[in-house]
Amino acid sequence: MKTDLCKLLNIEYPIIQGGMAWVATAPLAATVSNAGGLGIIAAGNAPADYVLEQVRKAKTLTNKPFGVNVMLLSPFAGEVMKMLCEEKVAVVTTGAGNPGKYIASLKEAGIKVIPVVPSVTIAKKMERDGADAVIAEGTESGGHIGELTTMALVPQVVDAVNIPVIAAGGIADSRGVVAALALGAVGVQLGTRFLCSEECTAHENYKNAVVEAKDRDAVVTGRSTGHPVRGIKNKLTRGFDKLEKEGASVEEIEKFGAGALRNAVVDGDVEMGALMAGQSAGLVCDIKPCEEIINDLVGGLGEVLKRIDSII
Repeated sequence: MKTDLCKLLNIEYPIIQGGMAWVATAPLAATVSNAGGLGIIAAGNAPADYVLEQVRKAKTLTNKPFGVNVMLLSPFAGEVMKMLCEEKVAVVTTGAGNPGKYIASLKEAGIKVIPVVPSVTIAKKMERDGADAVIAEGTESGGHIGELTTMALVPQVVDAVNIPVIAAGGIADSRGVVAALALGAVGVQLGTRFLCSEECTAHENYKNAVVEAKDRDAVVTGRSTGHPVRGIKNKLTRGFDKLEKEGASVEEIEKFGAGALRNAVVDGDVEMGALMAGQSAGLVCDIKPCEEIINDLVGGLGEVLKRIDSII
């Protein structure tokens, strides 16, 4: 299972672990990298000193390449980017904004830049700005989402740009990997599947809620705010729905959800915590080590391809 992404990032398998705020910490990122994929630390809204601590911790846990995801709406984004250039991490992925003003300095530091994109227009803009690749993320993903599905978005982005495209959103097993490659992607990014790993530091209540989720349990809230979020339905999501139907202001909605992700990840609150997860939650049936997850993804490819071969 070798693609252009393996050569670009110096990794064994074209598998990237998603940058999930509060979830994607140094132990998870290092373990994924040690298993042959690319682990990602999520900067989220954290200040640069916290992200630096995570980066240096990851360096003690792996000698393989790993990356950092920078959420560009963070007030600390500029400081985090400066620190990452100094630390010369292997890869920076970005979300929730345009990383254009940072790309030149990141590449000057020898860092590969891979923005997450929700549309063809933004993918083309990232290519013009010098991105090394893009992650085309469909609306099936967890957390903040776009509108296009992975099935529709990935081939359109592949046709529109000349840089490598990684598929994300709704992928959790070998069947999803094969589908992504068939759509023209050179690799995949998985978030929800790696959330449910033994090395992930998220609370066990959160992980179990994802494992127990059914196909229609990953719902979207916050569309009225312009920043829709997908997560497992619970008392919090019902509260968001009620506020939106009542015409609550963006400020009221944001206040209602303040601290909810931390409540889920750290405290294990499965009622009022934000259980961010994608539609692939319905495919996740257990919690296992990252190495086994990657082995399953790679080891199952042959069986999937045999089924396809028997048809065609």
